[in-house]
Amino acid sequence: MKKAILVALAVLATILLVVFLWPVPRRSFEQLSDKVPAAERQSLLDFRSQHPPQRLPVNGQEWQYVAFGRGDKTILFLHGMTGAYDVWWQQMTPLSEQYRVISITYPAVDTLEELSQGVLAVLDAENAPRVYAVGSSLGGYLLQYLMAHHPERIERAVLGNTFPPNDILRERNQSLIRVLPLLPNWLVMNIFRQSFAENIYPAAGNSELVLAYMLEQASGRMSKAQVAGRAKAVIQPFQPPDPAALGIPVMIIEADNDPLVEPALRELLKQTYPTAEVHTLHNAGHFPYINEAETYTELLRSFFGR
Repeated sequence: MKKAILVALAVLATILLVVFLWPVPRRSFEQLSDKVPAAERQSLLDFRSQHPPQRLPVNGQEWQYVAFGRGDKTILFLHGMTGAYDVWWQQMTPLSEQYRVISITYPAVDTLEELSQGVLAVLDAENAPRVYAVGSSLGGYLLQYLMAHHPERIERAVLGNTFPPNDILRERNQSLIRVLPLLPNWLVMNIFRQSFAENIYPAAGNSELVLAYMLEQASGRMSKAQVAGRAKAVIQPFQPPDPAALGIPVMIIEADNDPLVEPALRELLKQTYPTAEVHTLHNAGHFPYINEAETYTELLRSFFGR
């Protein structure tokens, strides 16, 4: 009887281990983008072919980034929770004719300080002591941290679809963040894929390009460790900067139907930076730089060209 119980427990443990370690089915953008208009689809494929990421070790982590373009000024792009260096391809390509552009993928680090150390290491490697910067969602939160702790590196700042330090996200998500490491990788990515289809896609005007890009992120391109680290960083408190006192012009780009940044957070951001120039996009969702790319790029061109 005792032997049978031990065998049963061993079988159960094996099943649980298999379930936990079951791999996320990998699907590429090519496989996921059959409904994307041909020109939009090809533009991302061409960008990836022409600009493969460079790699830089920082504090035991490998940072991936691209740096290209011409001009005396450099624009730094910082992506959000589920992005990567190439999520900004529709801005980097045209702006690289006038500026040097740098865009980064965050590795699996847990704090804003670790993120900022990696970002600054990339900027140092590319001889960019002072930059214009664009950050969306988590990237916008990180950009505020950089302004607060390294203002000498930021010349102008664009905060897109983001939020200031707040208690709303922390109280809502800290319990989930604690249990995240206990969840199987495939389950976490399934949750993301469902959210992309049910929330992100319709808010972006049913953009097939947005959906295909995001589904690829949750289909083997992004790891659970990266998600967990970014989730911790996005609720880390810090004292927001005073851009006016620091001499850093700020522009806020928001969407009036952002499914991930609720109205209270959007208002709090504008209250935190009352001197910021504000542009509110209509029915553009959380990733307007993908599905409203030309509008977004022209806002950046105008703000940085002054």
